[in-house]
Amino acid sequence: LVSTFRLSSEQLSSQDHYDFGMRAVNTVINTAGLLKSRDPTQDEDLTMLRAIRDSNLPKFLSDDILLFRAIIKDIFPGVAEPSAEYADLEAQIKA
Repeated sequence: LVSTFRLSSEQLSSQDHYDFGMRAVNTVINTAGLLKSRDPTQDEDLTMLRAIRDSNLPKFLSDDILLFRAIIKDIFPGVAEPSAEYADLEAQIKA
């Protein structure tokens, strides 16, 4: 987690809305806890990857998303990034 934020703060563009401090750490830890409670058998590396990705990716500019995904791939080698599924949201949008 710390390595991901350190590399992100060094490599991503400087934006006022990017936060890699304690507030962001707390958000990732809370997200990981929610993911683990939903699926206790899920691998810890995958849980952390999803928590880091899901709590940070929405705030990044498109150019930084590619860099962030490369950082995640380096920090979590061999862990496939799962695709996000929003079936409920998509159903509500279509309705």
